[in-house]
Amino acid sequence: MPDDKRPDPDALLARVEQEEGRAGRGRLKIFFGAAAGVGKTYAMLSAAHERLAEGIDVVVGYVATHGRRETEALLTGLPLLAPRQLTYRGSRLEELDLDSALAREPGLLLVDELAHTNAPGSRHARRYQDVEELLSHGIDVYTTLNVQHLESLNDLVAQVTGVTVRETLPDSVLETADEVELIDLPPTSC
Repeated sequence: MPDDKRPDPDALLARVEQEEGRAGRGRLKIFFGAAAGVGKTYAMLSAAHERLAEGIDVVVGYVATHGRRETEALLTGLPLLAPRQLTYRGSRLEELDLDSALAREPGLLLVDELAHTNAPGSRHARRYQDVEELLSHGIDVYTTLNVQHLESLNDLVAQVTGVTVRETLPDSVLETADEVELIDLPPTSC
């Protein structure tokens, strides 16, 4: 009499192979929101303070506060990597210093704005590629992403809002996240 409750050996093997492939790889958590200003960076920094209190080596790789005082205040007490300074078309730009982050090897690195396009001269064209390199070196990453930056939703967002978003990333980046936390404004604040 066959036992129908036995696991499928091929499925078990595939799971083991997948887990082995992730061994030594950092974990990715995405703070995901419907729009800018819903509190993704604030939530990411709050969670980082919790990890720091647990004894995790947390470092801010790149955070854009957009002048929000409450968000800026959450940077207090968190170690910061100096940004990489670049000049492009007469403008001074600041980018994640990927080499410094890799050399520092924190337990958790905060990298805001996952869909960002890096300045010319950067190792990778896109910030999500920087994050992929960090993860491959075993560094955990917290990051932020808005729904309109997903490639599969770009046309729909343009139809609904009339705004074409130029900085997108493949949906596969979101799919490979170990954790996604939805961040949204409470109805009382709208």
